[in-house]
Amino acid sequence: MPHLVILYTANLDTETDMTALCRSLADTMLAAHDDVGQPVFPPGGTRVLAYPAPHYAVSDGGAAGRAAGGTGDYAFVYLNLRMAQGRSPATHKRVGDALLMATKAHFQPVFHARHIGVTLQIDEGHEVFDAKHSNLHPLFKK
Repeated sequence: MPHLVILYTANLDTETDMTALCRSLADTMLAAHDDVGQPVFPPGGTRVLAYPAPHYAVSDGGAAGRAAGGTGDYAFVYLNLRMAQGRSPATHKRVGDALLMATKAHFQPVFHARHIGVTLQIDEGHEVFDAKHSNLHPLFKK
């Protein structure tokens, strides 16, 4: 953990490189530091996954977009960062602001071409079951 899961309307696949977005967001997460300058996320546990939704309905189906001179072919991106408990509200805000800034920069060309909504949420909670098995973490031990 942490895991950043991106759900998005599949119409974006022809307009942007979602793998590049994943890499950018992972790098943003790895660059984040807490209130005392320590890395917020472990390199071996940081994951960013993107899933296109081939079937979707967004807003009013495009009527307002067409009335505003657009195509009415809306797009949507939902980003959910799930992290373990223990980070300060200031750290949550710093991480959220950095992820939103990177996401907005990535989608800037798309915002000029179509109507698109972006939502970013960060969840932190107590797990009722948490099991891990990985041979990635030892790669980053110093």
